[in-house]
Parts: sequence; C-alpha cells; structure tokens
Amino acid sequence: MTDTLTAVREISLTVNGREVRRAVPARRLLVDFLRDDLMLTGTHAGCEHGICGACTILIDGEPARSCITLAVQADGCEVTTVEGVTPDDGLSPMQRAFKDCHGLQCGFCTPGFLVTLAAAEPDDHPTDADIRELLGGNLCRCTGYQHIVDSVRQAWGRS
Repeated sequence: MTDTLTAVREISLTVNGREVRRAVPARRLLVDFLRDDLMLTGTHAGCEHGICGACTILIDGEPARSCITLAVQADGCEVTTVEGVTPDDGLSPMQRAFKDCHGLQCGFCTPGFLVTLAAAEPDDHPTDADIRELLGGNLCRCTGYQHIVDSVRQAWGRS
C-alpha cells in the first residue's frame, strides 16, 4: 500500500510556453509548485481557500485557483501565470493601464486580476457593472475597485 502523504508522481506540463517535467509529492499544491519549484513568484498565495483570487492562473486558457489545485491535476495541461502574460519587451496594455490608472496599490492581488483579465473576451461595450462582475472572484483590500475598473476600460479602449 502506498502512503498518499509521501507518494511522488512524475508530471509533465507546459508553463508559460516551456515544457516542464518534475517529480512532485502527490499532495503538493500547484501554487507551491509554481512559486517554490519553478521560482514563478508572481502567483501569490493569499487566502489559501480559493476565495481571494490572488493565486489565479490559467489552466488550458481558463482561470483557476492554484491554491486549491494539486500540481498533479495540471499534468498534461498548459499553465499560464502572470509572468506568462507579461511580454518580454515590457508591460502588456492591461499592465500599463493598471499602472497609469492607479489600479493597484500594494500589488498583492494584481497578478490575479491580470491573469483573470488575460482570459476575458470583452464585450463590445462592457459597462462598469460588467467589468465588476467579471472580476467578482478577485478581491482587493486596498482599493475601492473604481481604479481597477478604469484600468480595464482604458486597456480595452473604452475610457
């Protein structure tokens, strides 16, 4: 009988366009795998219950909470972190808008917002309420959200 607390599994996945193969403990959280094993520290562990959104990543293009996902569950998947939505030559339009419109303060929640938005397909004319609903799974304790909404509107060319 294998002890599930000490079991190790080989996983293979693509992270930010790079193939990764690692042996990981079966119970290792994906957020810890990304941060500690791959040194992708842009993904933040906030509430560790899947509520705050700071750990949001994309798994096969869909937002997911890495703090409640096991690394072995990402085996065979394509994972994108905030580092993967950041162009090599600087900031993405959304990142630039967050900077220009003061959509961040302490910055802890910002990676989760940016990754969530990277997966979004904006409507032709999203209202502030539409944007707030889209971002409803991401919590920020510093802002009143209006600057975040303004950032999204600017990045999507709807200021």
